Amino acid sequence: MKNVFPSTHPLVITKLSILRDVNTDSKKFRELVREIAAMLAYEATLDLAIRDVEVQTPLRMAKGAALMERIGLVPVLRSGLGMVEGVWELMPGSEVWHIGLYRDERTLKPVAYYNRLPVEPTVSVCLVLDPMLATGGSAVATVDILKKWGVRKIKFMGIIAAPEGIARLHEAHPDVPIHIAAIDEGLNEHGFILPGLGDAGDRQFGT
Repeated sequence: MKNVFPSTHPLVITKLSILRDVNTDSKKFRELVREIAAMLAYEATLDLAIRDVEVQTPLRMAKGAALMERIGLVPVLRSGLGMVEGVWELMPGSEVWHIGLYRDERTLKPVAYYNRLPVEPTVSVCLVLDPMLATGGSAVATVDILKKWGVRKIKFMGIIAAPEGIARLHEAHPDVPIHIAAIDEGLNEHGFILPGLGDAGDRQFGT
C-alpha cells in the first residue's frame, strides 16, 4: 500500500507476538508498547531534517548533526499515552500535546473531549500516537485538528492497523504516512481489529 510502512524488523515482530498474547499481564504489556513505539519511531523519523554542527570530543573537534525540526508527540487519549515514553527516550526535546477522543460504541464515530493546543503551532512535525488504527475515525479527527492548528508535516504511528482504518485515513489525508508494526485482517461487527490484541487501553491500564 502506498504511504503505509509496516515494520519488518524481527524484534518488532517477536515483541508484537507477546503483546497479542492474552496471558501477557498489564506490566509487560506496557513495557512492550513502549519498546515497540521506540522502534517504530526510529523508522518513522528517517527523513527528519538535520543541520551540520561541530562538537568538541576529548581529543579534537568533530563534525556532527543536530535536528532542524521541532517535534511534537500527539498521543490520542488514553491508549496513545503508553507510546509516548518510548518515543520520548529517543527525542527528549519533543513537545507532548494531548488530544482526547473516544469512540461512540453505538455509531463507532470519534467524539472529542479534550484539546489544549495553543493558538499557534509550536512544532513543525507531529507524530500521532495511537496503538490501534481500527475504523480510522480517531486518526482522521486528530489529523484534522493538527492541520487546522497549522502543522504541515504529520505522521501516524500505531502498532496494529486494520485495512479499513488505513483506507479511511488515506482517503481523508493521503499525505500522512502510516508507520505500524502490522496490518491485521479487518474489523468485527463491533469495530475491533481481528485478530488484534484486544482493547489496548484496558490492557495497558488494567481496567
